[in-house]
Amino acid sequence: MPAFLTRWLLNSIALWALAQLYSGVSFAPGSSLADYLIAGLVLGLVNAVVRPLLLLLTLPINLLTLGLFTLVVNAVVLLLVANLTSLQVHGFSGAFWGAVLLSIFSWLLSVVICPEQR
Repeated sequence: MPAFLTRWLLNSIALWALAQLYSGVSFAPGSSLADYLIAGLVLGLVNAVVRPLLLLLTLPINLLTLGLFTLVVNAVVLLLVANLTSLQVHGFSGAFWGAVLLSIFSWLLSVVICPEQR
């Protein structure tokens, strides 16, 4: 259970950092800590349930593009999270670059906060 809570917190912090540093992704004005936590939880659930299904369905095109289509799948996941929470994504290009940055932020946070899991 602590690993789940750690990932949830890391997702929420990464979303907060993304919204602060990248103008293509933001939260609704007046968003509270609860909004960031809900978005982090939804991101974790969508990554655990929907993303593997999308990757399986897009496996042929992913193989043809040598895995680069995964970036598009990540953008679709971010758009889905935005539709379910108070996260606001400005267009597909905002989702694409936001997903790239979110992956980098999440990776950096996990390396810094829990290096023993790597």
